[in-house]
Amino acid sequence: MKKIGFLSFGHWTPSSQSQTRSAADALLQSIDLAVAAEELGADGAYFRVHHFARQLASPFPLLAAIGARTKRIEIGTAVIDMRYENPFYMVEDAGSADLISRGRLQLGLSRGSPEQVIDGWRYFGYVPPQGKSDADMARQHTEVFLQLLQGKGFAEPNPRPMFPNPPGLLRVEPLSEGLLPRIWWGAATNATAEWAAKLGMNLQSSTLKFDETGKPFHIQQAEQIRAYRAAWKAAGHTREPRVSVSRSIFALMDDRDRAYFGQGNPSSDQIGFIEADTRAIFGRNYAAEPDVLVKELAKDEAIAEADTLLLTVPNQLGVDYNAHVIEAILKHVAPGLGWR
Repeated sequence: MKKIGFLSFGHWTPSSQSQTRSAADALLQSIDLAVAAEELGADGAYFRVHHFARQLASPFPLLAAIGARTKRIEIGTAVIDMRYENPFYMVEDAGSADLISRGRLQLGLSRGSPEQVIDGWRYFGYVPPQGKSDADMARQHTEVFLQLLQGKGFAEPNPRPMFPNPPGLLRVEPLSEGLLPRIWWGAATNATAEWAAKLGMNLQSSTLKFDETGKPFHIQQAEQIRAYRAAWKAAGHTREPRVSVSRSIFALMDDRDRAYFGQGNPSSDQIGFIEADTRAIFGRNYAAEPDVLVKELAKDEAIAEADTLLLTVPNQLGVDYNAHVIEAILKHVAPGLGWR
């Protein structure tokens, strides 16, 4: 068995060809798609966070709204860019959303990807300490966030507060007591995957990673997962970690599918550069009839290593079509691979 969810970037554009033409459309359709995915039997509804872009940004109102409309499905991010986050306020937001969903939040965090503006986190009031990089700052924000989620009191109470305080030092409230084991790190390298393991975070591995060996993408990603699990074991954690991978997978069921994805989509890994000087490898897309997909996906070593698969969805094609995409994988592909 493998958990299967969807991952949406929440793109919107005021184009007549888009079914998602405004920020309101992106948010409301995300809620509707999560509801539809739960009804279809999917396991997770995950969302990417980008700033200064016509995409989903502040995630917690959306996650809380989905939590209030659904009952079973996991609700998560993949990922929140921690360069932009105040970990104290984030604990309050995350705690509220998790309590509303009754403990279904799965928060993916990361250093983040290249953004729409130069050093966008500076506009949010964050500057790396002297001698540190923005990646160092993201990891430091994450470490503070993890510490706060432990629920230990740290703040000196006012001797004459407006409302009575519990005894001892105070913590950030509301705190969701069970959230800490449901924090994930989106790692683009083996080293950051191992760092995440040491801190006790689950692992998210996306459709790209830094090209560290020149091997095919799925093999490099599988090696990253194995390195993560080895570091987890060495750290002495007692629980079993979770690992997710993301893929663009489309079962060609009808003429509409074939028109959208039957041709012109990369069927092999792609090499590119992020931030000008970092060589990255991007995983291939999968688009074929279900029986062909079963054979192709069975060869993907990273999917085999992971317990959770996130299907990237083309959200601008609308809720109904994206529900169709998810249903096709759940009903016509997953059983052939032993995932259902």
